[in-house]
Amino acid sequence: MKRLGIKIILGAAALCMLALPVQAGTYKVGAIFAVTGGASFLGGPEARSAQMVVDAINKNGGINGNKIELIIKDSGANPEKAISFAKQLIEEEKVLAIIGPSTSGESMKIKKIAQQGKTPLISCGAAEVIVNPVASYVFKTPQKDSFAVKKIYAEMKKMGIDKIAVVAGNTGFGKAGKAQLTKIAPEYGIKVLAAETYDKKATDLTALVAKLMANKEIQAVVNWSIVPAQAIIAKNMRQAGWKVPLFQSHGFGNIKYVQAAGAAAEGIIFPAGRLLVADSLPDSNPQKKMLLKYKHDYESRYKEAASTFGGHGYDAMNILVAALEKGGADRGKIRSAIENLHGFPGIGGVFTFSPKDHNGLDINSFAMLTVKDGKFVLYDGK
Repeated sequence: MKRLGIKIILGAAALCMLALPVQAGTYKVGAIFAVTGGASFLGGPEARSAQMVVDAINKNGGINGNKIELIIKDSGANPEKAISFAKQLIEEEKVLAIIGPSTSGESMKIKKIAQQGKTPLISCGAAEVIVNPVASYVFKTPQKDSFAVKKIYAEMKKMGIDKIAVVAGNTGFGKAGKAQLTKIAPEYGIKVLAAETYDKKATDLTALVAKLMANKEIQAVVNWSIVPAQAIIAKNMRQAGWKVPLFQSHGFGNIKYVQAAGAAAEGIIFPAGRLLVADSLPDSNPQKKMLLKYKHDYESRYKEAASTFGGHGYDAMNILVAALEKGGADRGKIRSAIENLHGFPGIGGVFTFSPKDHNGLDINSFAMLTVKDGKFVLYDGK
């Protein structure tokens, strides 16, 4: 199993050693990320970002003199692997907390495990159901999908759009987003004329596009997914000559999707955190300094563009560091410290958690972005 920056330990004797309590002077932290596989564009940046935080903390003497040992497990976005790793991290590794998993489906599978094991879990999955209803030991860093839906619909109303089609991948994130899109539409006077689901492994959505195009009343399409189909749907729509606006979810915040879609990505509109447009923010923005630092540090170290997804891992690790500073090696105190973290600037927004809110972000954590000349820019309504 691949671990980033962590020694790989094999053998029965070593496994026995892993079951021992945390050694004095070390804070053991678990992480479950899809470092490889179809969701590696999520898990790879998340794992690298978390490791970057840990390396910086340890280089500066750790937390109150205690070094962090980060144990990264590569789930490949497989929920069954995530379940196995969560149990191993809690029961054998005796970690103080877990960050990740990368996807909503995995997060929902291990939510109960973390809760029963009284081990803080800071998920990098985006679906709102991860923290709604609230489970006392479960938190997440990506913004709520209901807020993303509301940002999209508010923009549609400005554009005079009130009849749409919704398409989504058959993942946990896709299903949750589709449900929010259909539920919230009436609040904005929007009618969902078609709501379709496609396989997350789809490589051609031409038939789906043709089916939607047959309905001449459709004024725009919303695609909700975190799979390569985000680029495929754009290409298939433009290849068919269908020029209605295409909106994507906050899962579109990786420039690799733009590169995969090519010219078809031009004009796509989507909600996202401000990392992708950090350079254009006013100096008064409370996030700007952190955003620019993260972007510089990540891109200098890993020689690739920073993404929203890496930001989720960065936020999860930094939130946990703040909690470790207050809670020490006590899972219950760590959980309480996270829940009482207020006004904490991160990549996704400024976090203020509470017993009723384990996401900690409001709708203003989103900005509306678009693709212009192959780059992400703030959307100005034109």
